[in-house]
Amino acid sequence: MSEDTEKVEIHRGLKGVYFDRSPVCYIDGRAGELLYRGYSIHDLAQRSTFEETCYLLLRGKLPTRAELEAFDLELKAARTLAEPAYEVIRTLKTAHPMDVLRTTVSALSAFDPDTADKSPEATLRKGLRLTSQVPMIIAAHEHIRNGREPVAPDPRLGHAANFLYMLKGKAPSPNTARLMDTDMILHAEHGSNASAFTARVVAGTEADLHGAITAAVAALSGPAHGGAAENVMRMAQEIGDASKAAEYVKRKRANKEPVMGFGHRVYRAEDPRARHMRAGVEQLSHEMGQPQWYQILEAVVDAMKPYARHGVNVNVDFYAGVVYFLNGIPEDLFVPIFAAGRVPGWTVQVLEQIENNILIRPLTVYNGPEPRPYVPIERR
Repeated sequence: MSEDTEKVEIHRGLKGVYFDRSPVCYIDGRAGELLYRGYSIHDLAQRSTFEETCYLLLRGKLPTRAELEAFDLELKAARTLAEPAYEVIRTLKTAHPMDVLRTTVSALSAFDPDTADKSPEATLRKGLRLTSQVPMIIAAHEHIRNGREPVAPDPRLGHAANFLYMLKGKAPSPNTARLMDTDMILHAEHGSNASAFTARVVAGTEADLHGAITAAVAALSGPAHGGAAENVMRMAQEIGDASKAAEYVKRKRANKEPVMGFGHRVYRAEDPRARHMRAGVEQLSHEMGQPQWYQILEAVVDAMKPYARHGVNVNVDFYAGVVYFLNGIPEDLFVPIFAAGRVPGWTVQVLEQIENNILIRPLTVYNGPEPRPYVPIERR
């Protein structure tokens, strides 16, 4: 409607737009590099634990042994859900797990002792509790929807091992627990992705952490953001045998259809998280006596190599779905597991937002009709 409108540059999806500074997550998409507070994701995946990485993200430094032990006790003490939360899960038991998770996280705000306190200190305490409670919600729903009682947490087990124990009803092997721990480290934080940005938008309105994470869960539930792991497993099952992978890829590319688990909004090189899940899938698939799944995935990777020069590389979720599948986890829990690992990242994004808060309010360029007179209804 004005000449100024013509000078506006549109960044659809806010692509390439920087809206703030952050000391938490560094991503170099061209080099395929990821750092949490300056530490390489490779060091953290190979040498750290989810608890230690969670401490790093939330408190800004690697803990001493005493600090880590105290933090671990805090996480374990938070493994509790109010009885009304179980009633919410029972009421919604036939719904999709992400819908159950979203609604139950929202309901938990009514029972959190810090609900009315939006200070950074209280937000951190709530984030720590939710880090422990989200896996409980996922596991409880899985049992309730199958007519079983939820499995109580085991204080002797670490975070990832306890999650698998609550989900499956038996303690996982050390290798299986370690692989789930690695998976959670890899998914713990990833900058201003769709769900993290959603959490920041909500926090920017001075809503509380439960509201922000409820919104983040809703954003993650969309298949364009969180659905890759589920879709990769379906693809592997459709291919069925490694010898058929090349033809499958050729057909998909000819039809201009995406090959699941390849490409990323940020990475032009291989997702640096992928290599750690690849090694785990190879080990676990042989341990479980089902090497065909790893063989199918590697055959797909080989068939996709010609497209790597165009920036279409494997991402972390290409391997994650097979890890969950080999653990006997239903496909509709793949995205909730992603959420279980991401709670610390969402929390630190909210903490950053409230530290120097500003309402996030971008603009759109109006391209509708010019001003026109209102016509009374009897004359239309």
